[in-house]
Amino acid sequence: MPFLETNSLPVIERLPGWHGRYFHSQKMAVAHFDFARGSSIHEHFHPEEEVYEVIEGELEVTIDGLAQIARPGLVAIVPGNVRHAVKALTDGRAIIVDSPARRDFA
Repeated sequence: MPFLETNSLPVIERLPGWHGRYFHSQKMAVAHFDFARGSSIHEHFHPEEEVYEVIEGELEVTIDGLAQIARPGLVAIVPGNVRHAVKALTDGRAIIVDSPARRDFA
């Protein structure tokens, strides 16, 4: 599967305000999210490394107790097994990548 049309993937509301399209490569799980202002992802952790790249809007990402605003041009990189949480400060879009692939993603 060297090419994939992401717009053809079904949209899943994983959490309230987080609508995503998901796919997997051999070693990564990828989600293209539209997020709504005020929505959040509760504090949690998992063994996979996770990268948040905001395409539009702003997310407050808290990693191991340190909060920072992720926006276009500033990615958030969450090491594996580190507690993190996310709050949408605006409406927007983001790509979230997990490695190795999370099979529970989607």
